[in-house]
Order: sequence, then structure tokens, then C-alpha cells
Amino acid sequence: MTRQLLSFGHGYSAKALTRLLLPDWHVTGTTRSDDKAQALQETGTTPLIWPGTDVTHALSQATHLLISAGPDAEGDPVLRHLRAEIAAYAPQLRWVGYLSTTGVYGDHGGGWVDEDTPLAPSTRRGQLRVDAESAWQQLAEETGLPLHIFRLAGIYGPGRGPFAKVRNGTARRIIKKGQVFSRIHVEDIAQVLLASINAPRSGAVYNLCDDDPAPPEDVIAYAAQLLGLPVPPAEDFETAEMSPMARSFYAESKKVRNDRIKQELSVRLLFPDYRSGLNALLKTSAP
Repeated sequence: MTRQLLSFGHGYSAKALTRLLLPDWHVTGTTRSDDKAQALQETGTTPLIWPGTDVTHALSQATHLLISAGPDAEGDPVLRHLRAEIAAYAPQLRWVGYLSTTGVYGDHGGGWVDEDTPLAPSTRRGQLRVDAESAWQQLAEETGLPLHIFRLAGIYGPGRGPFAKVRNGTARRIIKKGQVFSRIHVEDIAQVLLASINAPRSGAVYNLCDDDPAPPEDVIAYAAQLLGLPVPPAEDFETAEMSPMARSFYAESKKVRNDRIKQELSVRLLFPDYRSGLNALLKTSAP
């Protein structure tokens, strides 16, 4: 039987996983626009405009589900529209992956968190993710849905990284004492998802991050050094002009442990720190 992935909100991380699955799988990805649907078609993915199109047939054929669509003020959009249908097809599904965020842990003052750390989000975005995780877990308890939750740190990779901002002079080194972030290369996200698909454990929760939580200003400085460009000047967080959205990203500081993906899924990170990841990006990107 052909393995069929139905991917809701088929974006950056889902596309990276698809590159590992094709041509052995059939992948259907939802998107909101005709332009994006055409782009998906060109990569070998069957596009589906959603919301707006009946996805019942695609769901009936799926052996695996990936949920990348983020929650909104009304909750998880996939469950809001398709909870009953997913419940009906739960017995045929071999694996369901929900992409969440490490923002569910909230602020830990630069301390360590793991998958067993109590969830205490300090932002609205984080709380919406906690609520969405809970809603999916409730459905899994009711139906036996083989749910796996992946809490992603800050994502970077081709087309997403500091180089463009450093080159065009818009990169900023905002300094907030004790601030650290964890991050993850998109290719490592893809390999962890595939490892879980190949060794499913219903109910599992995994942190996806590299081995080197680091201050954001260090990443900018290293990118500038790789490019041979001046390191942007330091700006104090307290006095820097920032949008409320930008400032909110500094509301939480924590280091995220990734031991579980290594122990349970035997994952060996391709890019265990930002230095290896940025070096690889620079080698593969246009000058």
C-alpha cells in the first residue's frame, strides 16, 4: 500500500520533509492560494486549496497526517473544521504529527527545559499552542489517534537566516543580559519527523532544537564574520526601538534539551550548532 501523507498548512518544514519522502510517497499539501498551489505542484506535491475545498477524499486515503497550520483566536483550524472526519478515519492512520513550539514552556530565565517541564507560556502565541496541543491530545485519547507532538525551536535554513539582513544592513544585535534562544535547522526537523514516522510512539512529545542554545547577538556577529562584513553595533534591549512583536520574542529566555530525539529516535543532528548550520547555508546560497 502506498504511504500517503496529508499535510495541513504545507509550509517550510513540511516541504523539507516532503523532499525526503518523494518519490516513494504520495504527498498532498494544503495551501490557501492558487499561486502557492502551482508551486507545490511543481515540487511533486498534490496541492489542495483549503479551507474552501472538500478534503474528505484526501483524508480517507491518508495513512499519515502532518499538522503545520497554526492556531488562531478560535483554536486549531484543522480541528475546528475537520475534527469529526479525522476521528472517523483515526483507525487507518499510522502516524499523526503536530508541529508546535518551544514557546509552550514560557520563560525560564535562561534555564534548561525538557519535554516534562510544566507548560507555562508567557505570550499569547504560546498559550494558543498549549490549547491546540491539548485539543489534539484530547482527540487522541478519545479515538486512539497516533499523535506525536513536536515542539520546534527557532527555525532557520535555506532562505531563512541572518545573511540577507546582514548583507542589506538591517541586522540588529539587540543585547539583553542572560538572553538565550534555541534554534533548529529545517533539515534536522525533516530528519526527526522521518525518524518518528519510521518508529512511531503514540503519545510521544519531542523537542526539536540543536545542541547549542545561544544569545541572538552571537548568531548575527558570526554571520557577519562569515560574510566578511562589519559586525552590527550592539543595542541595549531596554532602549532599542522595536515593534511590540519584535520585543515579545525577548520575553522568554531558556535552553531546550533535545536528549529524547537522540535516545528514542537515534537522531544524529546534521547541524548541531548555529556555526555548522550557517557555514553550510553560506556554501549553498548565492553570493
